[in-house]
Amino acid sequence: MEKQIKISSKLQKAREYEKCALKKGTVTPKQDFHACVPVGWMNDPNGFSEYNGEKHLFFQYHPYNTAWGPMHWGHMKTTDFIRWENMPVALAPDKKYDGFGCFSGSAVEWKGRHVLAYTGVERRKEEDGQCKDYQMQCIAVGDGINYEKIKANPVITGDKIPEGDSVFDFRDPKIWVEGDTIYMVVGNRSKDGSGQILLYKTTDLKNWEFVTVLDKCNNRYGKMWECPDFFRLEGEDILIVSPQEMEARELEFHAGEGTIYILGNFEKEKAAFTEKVIRPLDMGLDFYAPQTMLTSDGRRIMIAWLQAWCASWFDERDGFCGMMTLPRELHMKNGILCQNPVRELESYYRNKVELKEIVPRETYQKYDELSGRVQNLDILLDGEEAYQFEIRLAADDVHYTAIKYDKKEQILTFDRSTSGVRRDAAHERSMRVLSNDRIVKLRIVMDRYSIELFVNDGEQAMTSVIRTPIEANGVYMKTQGNVKVSVTKYDICLL
Repeated sequence: MEKQIKISSKLQKAREYEKCALKKGTVTPKQDFHACVPVGWMNDPNGFSEYNGEKHLFFQYHPYNTAWGPMHWGHMKTTDFIRWENMPVALAPDKKYDGFGCFSGSAVEWKGRHVLAYTGVERRKEEDGQCKDYQMQCIAVGDGINYEKIKANPVITGDKIPEGDSVFDFRDPKIWVEGDTIYMVVGNRSKDGSGQILLYKTTDLKNWEFVTVLDKCNNRYGKMWECPDFFRLEGEDILIVSPQEMEARELEFHAGEGTIYILGNFEKEKAAFTEKVIRPLDMGLDFYAPQTMLTSDGRRIMIAWLQAWCASWFDERDGFCGMMTLPRELHMKNGILCQNPVRELESYYRNKVELKEIVPRETYQKYDELSGRVQNLDILLDGEEAYQFEIRLAADDVHYTAIKYDKKEQILTFDRSTSGVRRDAAHERSMRVLSNDRIVKLRIVMDRYSIELFVNDGEQAMTSVIRTPIEANGVYMKTQGNVKVSVTKYDICLL
């Protein structure tokens, strides 16, 4: 008979609170097809994995408030990445080594069990009276519903960090299985104050061996590197990190918290990773802490937190704060990491509309047949000469969000300044389009409060939140110059 997992009082309290809150519902309706926090606060995706044929998503969670608080692990699952089923809270900060929070981590299926790796945070009072938060890596094992923290926790502490590097910035383990071995990458702050990624391995979950410093920031791309992910895809070794305190570099990198991917070569025998190319992963206003999983059908799927730390667009008046991006399939094309919405989304397409080779006027023209707030728009811009194109979405007489493309400059701009926002934060961002072909492809996926823009079959992406009144659903377009526009629209319907 399998051992029954004992539930702590803190975890039981969180589960009961969540259950009661879900019965009450939220004041503001949630997204239609994006994973949203059940109640309270959500940030980083955690434990994005497959177990017993189902896809699981855990997340940083504070159920008691719509602001960040003591971190739990929320939990949901799906069979198709579109419909999400809420599950009981998976982890609560109920041990000495994680009493200040169960921070971000990951999960794998291993020997028939679901293994969670997370960062435990312990607040200690130093001899000088100051309180400091020590971060260490921990393991919990479960059955897809209940999880037990192993007795060997914490399994990686400061004594397994390179000498002199930070024991206070040491977090976000990402684990994967190769044969009988589990590998882990963890974000850490090095002696020079900038980020680095540490690599560990184990064969029993309890005893972890430090392998190497996989890569170092050297103060080039921000400071601390959070939420690392490391995998091989179509012949490329890829490291994804979320740098804090980035400096802007023209249109290539924006200031603040961002995400980058590093293409390189990993020599496993030497445990050496050599960088080749570094690019931004998503240039939108609300995209952070992405995590990937490998599905049983061989796809590498990525999901991210659909919010920026610098600005939160939901609060206690809404009854919830936090949502994830649409999961995306990753693949390589000509040395570029491409990302596109999971193919399962197409199963929910309804009410197809096609406009072929139209030439919008130089003043804004409304297209009633394209109106909507929960939809997919595929746009082809066909023009060899210099031209300008603009589409306005979620529009009414006062509000709109604009996407603009300048062919001559190859600059694409997302602008939500007039979307109804009432806070002084970043509302516009531009990027240089990598390809300058005659045909430019834009794919726009809209849910109630989000716009995800994919360029040229996913070579680039921009993801952002909008809080425009849901009744604003108009679509306008205009062009200047010689360009033909073709649009295919689908409503996305889950009912």
